[in-house]
Amino acid sequence: MAMNVGGGGGGKSVTPNMNVTPLVDVVLVLLIIFIVITPQLTKRFWVHTPKQEKKEVEKQDLVKDPSPPLVLRVSNDKHLNINGAEVSFQEVPERLRRMFAARDDHVLFFDAEDDVDYGFAVEILDQARAGGAVTIAPLITKLEAEPEAAPAPQ
Repeated sequence: MAMNVGGGGGGKSVTPNMNVTPLVDVVLVLLIIFIVITPQLTKRFWVHTPKQEKKEVEKQDLVKDPSPPLVLRVSNDKHLNINGAEVSFQEVPERLRRMFAARDDHVLFFDAEDDVDYGFAVEILDQARAGGAVTIAPLITKLEAEPEAAPAPQ
């Protein structure tokens, strides 16, 4: 930092003057460095996507799935059913254990109505986990091949 000390006159005043030459030199060197480095920072990723083949499938060609997915439904009034069979809260783990014993996968789809109490839904999910469900997926769309409702035990 430079100063100018007044040489003559009656008033002694000091006026500061900033020497900006070193600052400009440093900024220009940094600018040159960034201009040189920036093109080398770009990275390219090549993604090869498979071509989509559209094929029409008629409903007659569809083969009925021998093991439909397990769907646990919860209604607003706390009624539970697994693939159309009405079950009580305490029966859920045992029923799921028996159903998973006959399957290779342990995937359960969970479908709850909009107004179901959150705490009750979490308790049902805990019961399903105790019944052997490894993967619990929320069911967001209705299945096209819904299982027919089994008669309720009396």
